[in-house]
Amino acid sequence: MTDGYTGGGAGARDDTGAGRTTTLLGGGLAVVLLAAVGATGGWLLAGEDDPPIPSDASATASPTGTRSAAHPTPGRSSMSSPARTSTPTRPAGLTVPEVVGEDFAEARDELRERRLGWRLVFLGGAGRTVERASPAVGTQVQPGRTVTLYVSGPAPAATVPDVVGDDCDEAGDDLVDEGFYPQYGSGRTGTVTRQDPPGDSTGRWNDQVSIWCGAAPAGSGSATPTP
Repeated sequence: MTDGYTGGGAGARDDTGAGRTTTLLGGGLAVVLLAAVGATGGWLLAGEDDPPIPSDASATASPTGTRSAAHPTPGRSSMSSPARTSTPTRPAGLTVPEVVGEDFAEARDELRERRLGWRLVFLGGAGRTVERASPAVGTQVQPGRTVTLYVSGPAPAATVPDVVGDDCDEAGDDLVDEGFYPQYGSGRTGTVTRQDPPGDSTGRWNDQVSIWCGAAPAGSGSATPTP
């Protein structure tokens, strides 16, 4: 009577060893496949639509062996702060120019160039210079602001320009240039048909000169005959 093992020679032992190696390899492969199937079944049973995605390269290992995402160091920003720019200095506004001590006509022209109004007050003494201004020199003002100039002497004499026949706006500018104030009697459009006082008469600074513009006043000129 014999048992299931027949002790063969060297060849038998070699066949048996090879069989055992094959068996071990097969068993290991089966375990790996079962593990993969089990993992796949795990995320399927958990209800996930996609398989787990491995952590990116920025993840670092935690003391417990799990991987966690790296966090920036407290107090430091991952993005550079924008460069700070200084607030631009607001340019100085319009100011009353240095007119004290100047001839009043030159001071008036300087105010006019800066789009400022003017008012001349003649103090009746002697001379033509500006003693003071209101608002004072250096005061910040808006365009169109009237600046009063106080002149040391009396209002000087001036010749009234003849503006009849001129454009109404140009006539007004000519009167202002010569120191007079135009007074419009019939609007400011058209040509000047009449003025008072008349051209080439003598007046003084700050005097008003009335002008009439547009259609000729009634009664002036010859009537057109009726056909």
